[in-house]
Amino acid sequence: MSERVYPMTFAPVLKDYIWGGRRLEQLGRLLPPGNIAESWEIAAHEDGVTAVTNGRYAGKLLTEVQAELGLDLIGTNCAWAQARGKFPLLVKLLDANRALSVQVHPDDAYALAHEGNELGKTEMWVVLDAKPGAQVQLGVKAGTTPELFRQGIEEGNLEPYLHYVPVKPGDHICVPAGTLHAIMDGILIAEIQQNSNTTYRVYDWNRVGADGKARPLHIDKALDVINFDQVEPFLCPAEMAELNGLSRSLLCANQYFVTERVEMAAGAVFAGNCNGRSLEIWGVLSGEVVVNGVGLTAVQFVLLPAAMGKFMLTTTHPSTLLRTYVEVS
Repeated sequence: MSERVYPMTFAPVLKDYIWGGRRLEQLGRLLPPGNIAESWEIAAHEDGVTAVTNGRYAGKLLTEVQAELGLDLIGTNCAWAQARGKFPLLVKLLDANRALSVQVHPDDAYALAHEGNELGKTEMWVVLDAKPGAQVQLGVKAGTTPELFRQGIEEGNLEPYLHYVPVKPGDHICVPAGTLHAIMDGILIAEIQQNSNTTYRVYDWNRVGADGKARPLHIDKALDVINFDQVEPFLCPAEMAELNGLSRSLLCANQYFVTERVEMAAGAVFAGNCNGRSLEIWGVLSGEVVVNGVGLTAVQFVLLPAAMGKFMLTTTHPSTLLRTYVEVS
């Protein structure tokens, strides 16, 4: 294993947003008192940067590692991100003890025009746990227009325009920029997203924050970017392929990232190659695995630098993993 490019693990950054709870403890996170909403697992954003916990870079922030390694860390497929001084992705765990706001994220062009050097936000979710009857708000109902939607905001009655989708553990949801959405209560989620923290809220269930004040809404910007053509979407099944004790399912593929679910039988081996084009981020959702000598347990994420070369992922127990990388079409 090279001293410079090796499988890197990180100490998470915790966020105490008002909709959080305590269930991230179930995923092995050590929580301070109070409600914790998010655990940023691999992050290099001005609102939260994770530090490496192993190897040569132990104790260094991911931003510092990228400053030293550059494209050897993120890959030539992410040269656009390096040019903007950005790490391309952000990985989170979310505990929606209460519903998140009804919100939307901009694309890159809108974010660059209105939010400085911020990226847009295309994201995807994998449901780790969900209460019976859990659902997410996704897209709009048929017949919704920007004019009717604005009227609903002004009248405090958005329900006629909100489309809901039931979810259960194991489901995945792709959320392109421009998608009106809200994660509802009772759901634990792993999220892969562009490295952005820009959210435009349109409705926050009339609640107030810890300071007793309503959180700000961003109605004009939201109406600029909501995709009103995304009418009553539904969850799509994953495409699956099986070989030699491995089951690989394509969950989401877009210009920013590709995410697969990889299920490994006990004793199975995944052989890969980080050939300089893209980093890989692996998340262990269940089981235990070893990648190039680094042991991982659930729920844990690891970053494989783009220039790391060949890697081998092995398991002695049945395991379910997420694999994310960047592919240029």
